[in-house]
Formats: sequence, C-alpha cells, structure tokens
Amino acid sequence: MKKFIVVVFLFLGVGLIVLSFGELENTLATLQKAHLRWLFLALVLELLWMANIGLTYKSIYHLLGIEERLDRLTLVAAASNFINIVAPTAGVSGIAIFASEARRRGYPTGKATLAGALFLLVDQAAFLLVLALGWIILIRRNDLTAGEVSASLLLLAMASVFAFFIYLGYRSADALGNLLARIAHIINRILKPFLHHNYLSEDRAHAFAAEIAEGLSDLPEHSIARLLRPLLHALVNKTLLVGILLCAFLSFDVPFSAGTIIAGWAIGYLFLIISPTPNGIGVVEGFMPLTLASLRVPYEAAVVVTLTYRAVTFWFLLAVGAWAFRRLHLSEA
Repeated sequence: MKKFIVVVFLFLGVGLIVLSFGELENTLATLQKAHLRWLFLALVLELLWMANIGLTYKSIYHLLGIEERLDRLTLVAAASNFINIVAPTAGVSGIAIFASEARRRGYPTGKATLAGALFLLVDQAAFLLVLALGWIILIRRNDLTAGEVSASLLLLAMASVFAFFIYLGYRSADALGNLLARIAHIINRILKPFLHHNYLSEDRAHAFAAEIAEGLSDLPEHSIARLLRPLLHALVNKTLLVGILLCAFLSFDVPFSAGTIIAGWAIGYLFLIISPTPNGIGVVEGFMPLTLASLRVPYEAAVVVTLTYRAVTFWFLLAVGAWAFRRLHLSEA
C-alpha cells in the first residue's frame, strides 16, 4: 500500500510538470541568459531556506518535548513541501507526513500533528509581519490596489481561523471535535450528490481534535513566549526568500530599491498562498510581474525576474521535494 501511495504522489508530480510544461520551458529559456554566479547564490539561499525550515520544526518539536535530528526533520519537511505542491490542501497534506513519521519513529502522532499546525501558524504570522511592511511601502508609493487589500484580508482571515482552531483545541477537545465534525458534515452534504458517498469522516474529525488537544495539554507553561524562537526562524525563512528575489534582480542587472524587493516579494507571496493552483503555479507568474511593474520595474524585466525567482523557489523545490519524498519512503522499506 505504501509503495502505491508513493507511486501516486510521484505520478501527480510528473502530471504537474506535464501540465505546466509551457511555464517550465519559458523558465529554462530565461535561465540561459542569467548571470550564473547570482543564480548559484539563489540556489544556495534556497538550500539554506530548507535547512532553516528543519530548524523551525526542531524548535517546535523541542517545545513539545520531542528531540529529533535536524537532518531528519529537514528531509521530512522537504517531502511535506512536495506533497503540499502536488496535493494542495492548505498545508494539511504535508502535516500528514509528519504524523506518519511520528508513528514510525515512536512518538505521539498528536504532538507531530500539532507541530505541523504550529508551524503553519508561526509561518503565517511571520509573513503577515513582512506583508505589513510591504503595505507600508505600497501606501507610501500610492500603489496599493483593491485586489491586494482583498487578498491580504483573506489571508488575515485564514490565519485568524487557524489560530482560533488551535485556541479552541487548547480549551476543549470536544468543542474542537464538534466544530470539525460540523464542518465535515457540511462539506459532505455539498459533495454527496456528486460523489455519492461521504468525502470526510466525522469520526476522524473527533479523533483529530483529540490528538491536537493531547499535544496542547502537554505544552509547558509560558509556551506562547517560547514560540518566539520558531517565529524568529520563520522570519529568517522569509528573509531568505526575499534574498532569492534580490538574486533574481541581480542575475539580469535589473535596477531595484529595497522597497521594490520587499513589496514585490510580499505581494507575490500573498497570491501564492491564496492561489487555487498548486503553489501558485500560473498565478504568481501572472501577478508578480504586474506588481513589480507597478513599482516602476519595466514589465519585460519583471517577467524575467519572476521566472528566475520561481525557477529556484518552485521548480528546484519540487525536484528536491520529490527526491526527499522518495528517500523518506525508501528508508521506511
């Protein structure tokens, strides 16, 4: 069964490449004209980003009383990113990888699930801080549009709902379970005419809530303050991604200012998060050049910069994630 799951996800990855072949072809053609030293530095920053993702998880695991190797967590995080790309479900698919790893390694799945949830929470919090800075830059330049405001408010609503779920689980496992079961019931009613069966298990919703509550109950006192370390790691993650965009500008000698880099990255990443496509494929490539163009970057140069940035943060990440996913399951055999 595990081998079948591996084949399915790798097949989804190949399918994503086939469906996005036009984007990949344009990206490869663009990279041929880049200054290789800056492209190489961007790849190094991406590898540092992956390692820091592992450090973020390690700090959260330490908070939950679990000691795990950094290399192992980095491998699982890379595989989780791959799953989130080929089967996007707002990060939930990737959390399942950590729960599976917990069962195999012999520590509570509830804590691993909670670790994934806390990672998403601090990651969104860190991005909201950078996004606020991007807003300030756009407001000063009088470039903030209604679409960017709407997308930002949608992200804020998503983060608020996510934080509320964690708070509710902390207060009462039954309350969280009832809420998740009610949501699952509504989704099943909507989809049942098309699928002719329940898409989500309401019993599993209660079990999931119990796992989260179990992990939350074991949190040490003053754990909110101790989340500052994972939040700091998450801010470093965003800084590294901004650095990759900077390398993309330097790869083609495109003039820039600090405000252009920060605001352009923040809005591009915003549309990546709220995009209905896997990891924002097609959406980021469309909106980021428009954002950069509104920040006085020539449109043709903005397209080239965006394709270079996405080559490192999407295509390279997809390849490394597929390798990590395959290696993770080979180690389980």
